[in-house]
Amino acid sequence: MRLDINAYELVEYTSDQSISAEDFTARILERIDKYDGRINAYITVNHDALDHARSIDKRISEGYGKERSMLLLGVPIAIKDNISTEGLRTTCASNILKDYVPVYDATVVSRLKKHGAIIIGKTNMDEFGMGSTTEFSAFGVTHNPWDTDRVAGGSSGGSAASLAALESVLALGSDTGGSVRCPASFCSVVALKPTYGLLSRYGLISYANSLECIGLMSRSVKDLALLLSVTAGHDTMDDTTLVIGSKDYHSRLNSVEEFKGMKIAVIKDIVDNSDPVVSREFNSALYTLQHLGFTVDYVDLKYLRYALPAYYTIAMAEASSNLARYDGVRYGHTIQPDGMLWNGFYSMVRSEFGDEVKRRIMLGTYILSSGYYGKYYMKAQMARRLIMDELLSIFKDYAIIATPTMPIPPFKIGERVDDPLKLYTIDLCTVLANLAGIPAISMPIAIHNGSMPIGLQIMGKHLNEELLLRVAYAFESTKYVRRCIDA
Repeated sequence: MRLDINAYELVEYTSDQSISAEDFTARILERIDKYDGRINAYITVNHDALDHARSIDKRISEGYGKERSMLLLGVPIAIKDNISTEGLRTTCASNILKDYVPVYDATVVSRLKKHGAIIIGKTNMDEFGMGSTTEFSAFGVTHNPWDTDRVAGGSSGGSAASLAALESVLALGSDTGGSVRCPASFCSVVALKPTYGLLSRYGLISYANSLECIGLMSRSVKDLALLLSVTAGHDTMDDTTLVIGSKDYHSRLNSVEEFKGMKIAVIKDIVDNSDPVVSREFNSALYTLQHLGFTVDYVDLKYLRYALPAYYTIAMAEASSNLARYDGVRYGHTIQPDGMLWNGFYSMVRSEFGDEVKRRIMLGTYILSSGYYGKYYMKAQMARRLIMDELLSIFKDYAIIATPTMPIPPFKIGERVDDPLKLYTIDLCTVLANLAGIPAISMPIAIHNGSMPIGLQIMGKHLNEELLLRVAYAFESTKYVRRCIDA
């Protein structure tokens, strides 16, 4: 039985009983048991998944009826460990929440279950989503399946690694500054950061509210479109969701799209400052897009130099505010307070945070402190507005904006972990979409030296996911890149 099957194919085979959901899920669990010790993609494996798969097979054998409308029937999906899953441990890869078991599902998880998806487990991540390598996890580093000495990217590294290692068929992550696109690039899979507000954030454990959203990951663009069709749409439990109806992105991929005359803007400074290997493969991808009918122009982004400082200032400030609730009284890990003063108790509880989280909380607290709020946080918000306006101005003349997803190929584990500033710079290409709230897709374009995947990022204006998916689907159909290590 092939494990590299696409989700849309698996749904068809499960529905007509060509494949048993129980048998397929069992094979996925066996593979996790066999290989995940080396990769560490999962924090918690859902051993009830087999019971769920068995119930799906039973309903199908009895005539299934309403199951015909289930778009993800029998599809095993991995969920990032900062998305709430009822009855299944959700830790944010932190000792602060190491024993937390939610009593409710996130809205996106409810929608997945409604369409017959099988939650296979909770994936590893940088603690509370703070990182770009999945090295900052209380549960150990996630290794890149293509080369286990290299990082898988982050913060949704476990989700991307599970796809590349054939330990899941679909995956959810979250994206605050590139957290699904970075690991997708480093692991040679596909990822979408949607328009802010298109997917509900209810049940996503917050890090930086104004920047983060739930992101989607798969091994094919068709699967990505299918997953978006299931999860997108307004949610009364989340006031940040847009009041729009559901949409069938999957079927629209097959409609004829004439790209001739459409223009792509390439941000010149990003390409010039990328690793030569990345620039070479990116330029090759541009030729493919030109072959599809696009015209390519290089543009300058005047406020690009403010993107990283603005992003990290806003993200750290919001992290400081959001994580203040983990005090041992309201939320999270606690200890016996007998004989302790409040300051000592509070400090002891919060010492459970990892080093990167502590760093961002302290910097965020400083940014928000009296006398510095206007100097840093408000200036960062002003810079964010300038960057958003400049990007929207580009979209008046161009259909999409293209950059490398990451300016460098995946690097060795431990290579940058002790130099935060050096590590933060790799987010240059991805933070733009989060600052502006626009959609962005990362797709594989090459695997350098057989073990270092490289990705292409395309961005569109608000709610233009349909165009991005069509472009990505046409690109994927023209340029074949391996998506998994062992078919």
